[in-house]
Amino acid sequence: MTGGLIAAVVLAFVALIFVVRTIKIVPQARAMVVERLGRYNRTLVPGLALVLPFIDRIRERIDLREQVVAFPPQPVITEDNLVVGIDTVLYFQVTDPRAATYEIANFIQAIEQLTVTTLRNVIGGLHLEAALTSRDQINTALRGVLDEATGKWGIRVNRVEIKAIEPPRSVQEAMEKQMRAERDRRAAILGAEGIRQSEILRAEGEKQAAILRAEGDQQAQILRADGEAKAIATVFAAIHAGDADQKLLAYKYLQTLPEIAQGQASKLWIVPSELTTALGNGLGELNGLLGRPSAAAPPASPASTRPPAGLPSAGDGDPDATPRPGGRLAKPPASASGPEGLPTP
Repeated sequence: MTGGLIAAVVLAFVALIFVVRTIKIVPQARAMVVERLGRYNRTLVPGLALVLPFIDRIRERIDLREQVVAFPPQPVITEDNLVVGIDTVLYFQVTDPRAATYEIANFIQAIEQLTVTTLRNVIGGLHLEAALTSRDQINTALRGVLDEATGKWGIRVNRVEIKAIEPPRSVQEAMEKQMRAERDRRAAILGAEGIRQSEILRAEGEKQAAILRAEGDQQAQILRADGEAKAIATVFAAIHAGDADQKLLAYKYLQTLPEIAQGQASKLWIVPSELTTALGNGLGELNGLLGRPSAAAPPASPASTRPPAGLPSAGDGDPDATPRPGGRLAKPPASASGPEGLPTP
């Protein structure tokens, strides 16, 4: 019984191994290439599959998802004999697992070498400036060449991107100087344009201010002139309506004298002879009303050449002297004249 038990255990273990090697589970987005007795048999798709143990063998497990491969910088010579380093990124996808297994030994390495060769051919026909500014054109050219070459390998190239193009250090310094000079030129242009605009706006503002100021002065002068004209017309109408005589004029003049004396420059008063006569008559009547005797003012002589009170004469320098016929000067009596040649009561 012991020998039979051992045999049963061995048979069970062999059956388990046989079942495990027979059942294969393929994950999603994966593929398995099966060989039978060393020859290609079939490609297993995602799901459960059965193979013959010890007869069928899984050759390759292929990833069907899009893959990304970044290649190290490659030195490339441009048409103007400048060496630049270019980093590339490749996006590809396996479409035929059988071709990717049997048509090429290592498709990743083959894609890398093909990319480098194609990149040198494309960049070699461009100048440095064109290479720096024509990345889309370079990417399109690389993708077309790679997709055509890798189609028979069961691989589809979706995109080829250039990460960086590094020119020589001397060229980088020259480009930096050029860009700095260009930025300085643009800054100077913008600064000058700003100054010009500010000067224009300032001149426009000053012009508008001057125009408004002139218009304001004009309106003020017009209003002032209208006011003075209306005031003069009103006074003139009031004087004519009230029938003013010499007494009223003399009274108004006496009221105005203190205002004239308040000015610092009022050192000399000019009193016309007509006003002097009117003032004398008015003061005489005022004294008569008050019951005081009054000194009558001397009548104005038509032949008198006496200047107005307060004006110096061309004589001995005495302002109170009165010229007489014959060229002599005479002073008026002190009792008959008040301040500035005015008659006193």
